[in-house]
Amino acid sequence: MVSLDQLEKDLLAQIDQALSLQDVEDIRIAALGKSGSISELMKTLGKLDAEQRREMGEHLNRLRESVSNAIKNKMEGFKEALLRERLQKEAVDITLPGRSHNKGSIHPIVQAQFDVMEIFSKMGFYLADGPDIETDFHNFESLNFPDDHPARQAQDTFYLPTNQKGEKMLLRTHTSPVQVRAMLEAKPPLRIIATGRVYRSDFDQTHTPTFHQLEGFVIDKNVHMGHLKGCLIQFCREFFERDDLPVRFRPSFFPFTEPSAEVDIGCSRDNGVLNIGPGADWLEILGCGMIHPNVLKNCGIDPTVYQGFAFGVGIERIAMLKYGITDLRAFYEGDLRWHKNYGFSAFDALMRRRS
Repeated sequence: MVSLDQLEKDLLAQIDQALSLQDVEDIRIAALGKSGSISELMKTLGKLDAEQRREMGEHLNRLRESVSNAIKNKMEGFKEALLRERLQKEAVDITLPGRSHNKGSIHPIVQAQFDVMEIFSKMGFYLADGPDIETDFHNFESLNFPDDHPARQAQDTFYLPTNQKGEKMLLRTHTSPVQVRAMLEAKPPLRIIATGRVYRSDFDQTHTPTFHQLEGFVIDKNVHMGHLKGCLIQFCREFFERDDLPVRFRPSFFPFTEPSAEVDIGCSRDNGVLNIGPGADWLEILGCGMIHPNVLKNCGIDPTVYQGFAFGVGIERIAMLKYGITDLRAFYEGDLRWHKNYGFSAFDALMRRRS
């Protein structure tokens, strides 16, 4: 019995002095393995009589349990120490700034289109669309353009080969063909806006071969110029976010409207900086007028019963004025630095529309 107590002390002392997991594993094998010291003693129990076997067995079981617990505790201590060491070596400094990622943003043209559509949708307008490649009828003839009008010349318009029906084809020069298609396909009353790309053969600081335009029109009984003025004054003030924005209408001429007008907004120029709002100067931004009776006739609408008004505005033009962009060509050059400066957060735009 004394030898078992001494064996336990020796094994526990070895476990306590172990310096690594491998040292503990070696002690475990030497004591509890198939040929270990405790295992060999367990094999001798069969040679003892019943009383000795019972007493010896109890002591050996306590010895094995004591050594097993000591080995387990020692191993757990080493594992915890190794884990702490690993965590220290592989620790991430969460005080460092995160890795930055390039964020996408909404192009100023798209943002301006969203703003315009939102304003007119609140006035009861519906969005319509049409093809970029149009017939001469939809783009010019139905809109009362005479054959010798400068816009119909090849130096101003991108013409395409005639189609299978023999119709002259072209890239639309304005979004007004959408108005024509809507009048041909539906009966009044109509209140529609259309926005999209248009194409003209021009390129300088204020013109590009492709740009975006908004077309809007209303057709109903008893529509008059006062309705047109109220609609556009509200649009201008809401788009430029100035309730005190002066708006004036100047007589003008367009083949598809009669009477026609140019719309100016108030502005001032201080030290070369353009400011939209009350001021001593005016800036033209769009054209409008009452739809010409010939246009209504060409689209199958009786001008003695119905009349309406129409307007058109360049999206780039009003975007440049609102966002302080000075060169139209920058919209299409794809400079990411420019886009980062003038782009809009998609998240902010979404939340604004939800509010």
